[in-house]
Amino acid sequence: MRQSSSTINIDVDPNLQTDVLVIGGGPAGTWAAWSAASAGARVVLVDKGYCGTSGCAAASGNGVWYVPPEPESREAAIASREALGGFLSNRDWMQQVLNQTYTNVNLLAKWGYPFPVDQQQKSYRRSLQGPEYMRLMRKQIKRAGVTILDHSPALQLLVDAEGAVAGATGVNRQTGKQWVVRAGGVIIATGGCAFLSKALGCNVLTGDGYLMAAEAGVEMSGMEFSNAYGISPAFSSVTKTLFYNWATFTYEDGTPIPGAGSQKGRSVIAQTLLTQPVYAILDQATEEMQAHMRKAQPNFFLPLDRAGIDPFTQRFPVTLRLEGTVRGTGGIRIVDFTCATSVQGLYAAGDAATRELICGGFTGGGSHNAAWAISSGYWAGKSAAEYAQKFAEWGTQRFIQAVGEAGFTNGSQHPSGSSVTYGGKPACSAAHQINTEEVIQATQAEVFPYDRNYFRREKGLTESLHRLNHLWKEIRTSQVDTHNIVRVREAAAMVATARWMYSSALQRKETRGMHKHLDYPEMDANQQHYLTSGGLDQVWVKATPLHQTKVKVSAAA
Repeated sequence: MRQSSSTINIDVDPNLQTDVLVIGGGPAGTWAAWSAASAGARVVLVDKGYCGTSGCAAASGNGVWYVPPEPESREAAIASREALGGFLSNRDWMQQVLNQTYTNVNLLAKWGYPFPVDQQQKSYRRSLQGPEYMRLMRKQIKRAGVTILDHSPALQLLVDAEGAVAGATGVNRQTGKQWVVRAGGVIIATGGCAFLSKALGCNVLTGDGYLMAAEAGVEMSGMEFSNAYGISPAFSSVTKTLFYNWATFTYEDGTPIPGAGSQKGRSVIAQTLLTQPVYAILDQATEEMQAHMRKAQPNFFLPLDRAGIDPFTQRFPVTLRLEGTVRGTGGIRIVDFTCATSVQGLYAAGDAATRELICGGFTGGGSHNAAWAISSGYWAGKSAAEYAQKFAEWGTQRFIQAVGEAGFTNGSQHPSGSSVTYGGKPACSAAHQINTEEVIQATQAEVFPYDRNYFRREKGLTESLHRLNHLWKEIRTSQVDTHNIVRVREAAAMVATARWMYSSALQRKETRGMHKHLDYPEMDANQQHYLTSGGLDQVWVKATPLHQTKVKVSAAA
């Protein structure tokens, strides 16, 4: 039976029981919550920030892979991505995502989203403005009866005696109070990991969901395709890249950089940035286009306007900011169209889940990732609701305990039955207390550089992985600051994510999609498979078949 809507301000430790718990309040999380509630489930959604404003989608405009159900248009949309993604995408998944996205975007229109119309009064539905979109989604899930816990990051999953996920525990940032939510089914919709690179809207996206899922036994997929970089002004966090299609990129003296505006332009820009600054000017946009650009993406121009720069007539310095798995394709492996993971009771949606199924090894950018968030969120919510109904009241009364130890210390038993505390004596007799900010900076030093992550070599990957393994050991064996457990867990999640990334990159001895391996510059038809990875103290990687009719890859591809 559906509960009444509420937004909880935590003054005491809440110990909630529900059918479905959604972790994450972005597009995937809110669609999951709405879908589960619409299926009759009681739903609690917890967000690290404020649901409706946190995450990369809420910060700006988003393209959407919205294609009307016309055979020729659908075929063109699917075919256009296959070669880019290294022939790893799955046509069945792509077709299902196109179907569900089309339905759900039309539903947004019925809910009142203000899609623009052309001169023929035809609605244009291939983009969404983040603030309006997420404001509407928050309104809709509250209307559906979802209970929202804002500013309440999840820290650990709860599992029952059989290993099935049965809820989560976390802390409220504003009060410092612990919360515990028992649930029949749990959905991870925490987004990807951008390693605190200051990319717009990404500073809440630190791989937290990956870490929690892995601690419960889930595996990742496609983590080698997690080195997406976005172009931004050197003095800004805005990584919206569409308008650079009308840019001329130059050296400091104003000379155009050969190839910087081509399809492989980002590689050229990255290579140039290794030795000297790069500048851009949007001098290829007509006056009419300029007006449309400012209306479509006002936040693209905000930092430029503040700096007194007219980007259509003046050059400005640009850089590349790591967006990692946010606009990469790696993430939690799901096993079927229910968006279930390999661990019972746990589902994944949005950027937290792998997008290889529709993007292969090439970035989903805004459009494909946005469609994936809408569709996978909807499927995960519906599936988790159906799963939770099997447990009824017994499901919320199971004996449960928290899983995951990275960053935690031993302490007294929590009343929920979960062995979890945020203070107490160290879990080991550590010789020193680890500095969380130093761990974060050391991780960034391995994943930010273009000549280590964008352009990969076996030697560089191996050296980075050695240092990352040492960082993980430090986290697992040193005393940590349990008064800032959220930051500690963010640091642990970033280190874990980087280790899966580089372990997978070492295993894929070829160049495919966004994985550019300079030691193996060609695509290898024998490596047309997924790479599944997992493990924490000991990371493992293995090849996984595509489970689809393979596309023959020519030697020249």
